[in-house]
Amino acid sequence: MSTSVQTDWKVIAFRLKEEEYALPVQHVRSIEKMQPITRVPGTARYVKGVINLRGVVTPIIDLRERFGFAPEPYGEQTRMIIVTLGDVEVGLIVDAANDVLDIPGASIEPPPEAIGAVEAAYIYGVAKMERRLLILLDLAKVLDQ
Repeated sequence: MSTSVQTDWKVIAFRLKEEEYALPVQHVRSIEKMQPITRVPGTARYVKGVINLRGVVTPIIDLRERFGFAPEPYGEQTRMIIVTLGDVEVGLIVDAANDVLDIPGASIEPPPEAIGAVEAAYIYGVAKMERRLLILLDLAKVLDQ
């Protein structure tokens, strides 16, 4: 993401554990409720398998496990955020998808050195908005094998 920090962002905010994360809306195709996932042998542990989404076979990644968090049972609020990056389409399992927000570029700061369990490598920056702190993910790095 070669976005200048002065650029305003429109993002989808979502929750993992107790933290709020965000992805730019231009990468988000849809937000889906959980559905049966077909397991694919020989994939990384965080790759849960594939789903058939409107005729497209879409790989599904559990973001909790991708970031090294303990897996949790999926609940009522669990969602799959279907994202695209170039010609790659992937579903990301998150604890809850909250809302669409506009983030002023001026409120985005580079990631702090120590940011809990999520490696700073996956993080584009941190946005401070009123009483919320949003961790902006770098989708290219999250999807990088």
